[in-house]
Amino acid sequence: MPVASGIKDRELTAERLLAASAKNSFDPLKDIDWDAPLLPDTYFINEKRCTLYGTRTWARMSPAQRVDLTRHEVASTASVGIWFEVILMQLLIRHAYDQDMTSRHIQYAFTEIADECRHSTMFGRMIEKFEAPNYGPGRYAHELGRAMKTIGFGIQTFAAALIAEEILDSAQREMMQDETIQPLVRDVSRIHVIEEARHVRYAREEVVRRSPRLNRAELEFSRLVIARSAHVIAHHLIHPNVYAAVGLDPKLARREALANPYRDETMRAWARRLVAFFEETNLMGGPGLLLWRRSGLVPRDYRPPVAPAR
Repeated sequence: MPVASGIKDRELTAERLLAASAKNSFDPLKDIDWDAPLLPDTYFINEKRCTLYGTRTWARMSPAQRVDLTRHEVASTASVGIWFEVILMQLLIRHAYDQDMTSRHIQYAFTEIADECRHSTMFGRMIEKFEAPNYGPGRYAHELGRAMKTIGFGIQTFAAALIAEEILDSAQREMMQDETIQPLVRDVSRIHVIEEARHVRYAREEVVRRSPRLNRAELEFSRLVIARSAHVIAHHLIHPNVYAAVGLDPKLARREALANPYRDETMRAWARRLVAFFEETNLMGGPGLLLWRRSGLVPRDYRPPVAPAR
């Protein structure tokens, strides 16, 4: 594709995304009823999506413990969402720094940053409403995030954004339609899904635009960075302290969760669309495949389809 044509397409996409943002954006502090009480004896996520569902520990837990565990797991995932959104905002600012600030592409980057600020506030308010700790991803992942937001660039910015956005989007599309869970969780999910759809399109088109331009060294390095990001995000959505919060041994419960086939099924279901996209853009391969297999986002014996010769 000629460069001029590519730039034109990028600007048209950004123009449409800006128009959609102007038409359909939310203020979660006003559009969510934060004063409404949480429903008693009501799950915060479908019980089958809980990390311990189907395990021996789950069978021994009381109904109240099970509900409470879903409360803490949703809070943990939301806190990791905030962590990653802060990283993404810094990556987008760095992306914009050397660009034409009058372009629609960069103006949409600023719009997405504003969206992410509101989302982080929304997730923080939800965690507070749940009376749960700000779990975060843990110290190790926190420091890895510090490195990513500092050295990540180019296609890595948009591919890493997709990992968190697509997994959370798939999860929340289920949650927003599930009338058996807390209404607050459904409301937060609905707002996030609607606005994240624009972010996903923005990132996907940048990955499609940039991936064919990578030389062999850039491709292999990007594959490894993306695989590492996927592994870290997948393994740190649920902090071990959520198990301690409901009276379980955190080390034993986490070990059981990571070995739980229901948990693997959930992670693969939430990542299916993301993995297919990375396969199409030739970003699955190389040494990073081991990290993908260990992440639980693909089967243990996963092999990507053979890509056309470059």
